[in-house]
Order: sequence, then structure tokens, then C-alpha cells
Amino acid sequence: MEDAILEAAWAELSESGYSGLTMENVARRAGTSRPVLHRRWPSRTALATAALAQRFAHAAPVIPDMGNVRDELCLLLRHMSDRANSGDLQLFFDMQKDLVTERSSFTELRNRIVEGNQYRAVLARAVERGEINESRLTPRIASLPLDLVRHDLMMTFKPLTDEAISDIVDNIFLPLVASDNQVC
Repeated sequence: MEDAILEAAWAELSESGYSGLTMENVARRAGTSRPVLHRRWPSRTALATAALAQRFAHAAPVIPDMGNVRDELCLLLRHMSDRANSGDLQLFFDMQKDLVTERSSFTELRNRIVEGNQYRAVLARAVERGEINESRLTPRIASLPLDLVRHDLMMTFKPLTDEAISDIVDNIFLPLVASDNQVC
């Protein structure tokens, strides 16, 4: 039943946007009632977040071991950039007022939507191969490539160019985290 509700919520978001998302319409589309939805998701923001999380989980790329962190990061950032379309980005902006009302934020929304296992796997392989000095991976530096991609997407509503992705990886991230025996 949860999958049916989340699929119905995503269909409503796709057709009507966040402003048109109602618990009534989702319940009707899923063949259930509003009280059933409210027991699991207390607000439309919570329901929209769960629908987004399910959508992103189904579309999560698998980044293979390519033998070097640079190629793996570029592939991951390319997937991330290509996956975010302007409709998804608009949805985040449309949710902003409700996030403030609920004393939430884009960061909390991101943490509920994106699991990040592939990114952690890429970094772990790089540490294991000796490409990255683990002591340099502070939380802020570790999140930097993803944050820069998100920033560009939110500022331009367009996928990043290959040059922009290379710049993030080669000129910003890797110089900060490369192990002493690695040349960037």
C-alpha cells in the first residue's frame, strides 16, 4: 500500500506540481483515505519528500570501480546532474515555504531524499587505493563536490557541462583531499 500511495503522490506532483498536491487527491488516486495517509505522513511536505525519496532510490546509479577516483566522481556527478531536471528543482523551491513553516530546511530534505551510498563507496575505494587522504575528508570537504553540483543546478536549472564537472573534481575537490603520494 505504501508504494501505491507514493506512486500516486509522485503522479500528482508530476501533473499538478507541489502547489496542486493534496492529500485528498493522493488518497483518491491510491484508493485509500486521508486518515491512512496522515497516519504515515503528517503533512503534504512529508508525503512529497517520501515520494521524491522513492523516485530517487529507484533511479540511483551504480558507480562501478573504474580504478581511479577521478573517473568515478565524474561519472557520479554526471548522473547527478543529468537526473535533476528543472521540474524537480522547481519542486524543491515550491516546498520552501512549507519547509520553513515546519522548521525544516533544504539540507534536511536532501538528507531524507538522497541516501549517498554510491558516493560513500567511491570515496571509500579511493581511500583504500591510497588516492585520498582520509584525514582530509572532513564532512564539509567530503560533501563539497555534491554541494557544488547542487548549487550549479539550482542557479542555472541546467545540467552541468563536462568541463564544469571536471573543474569541480580536478581543480577543487581532488587538490583538497589527495594523499601526499598522489599528483593532481
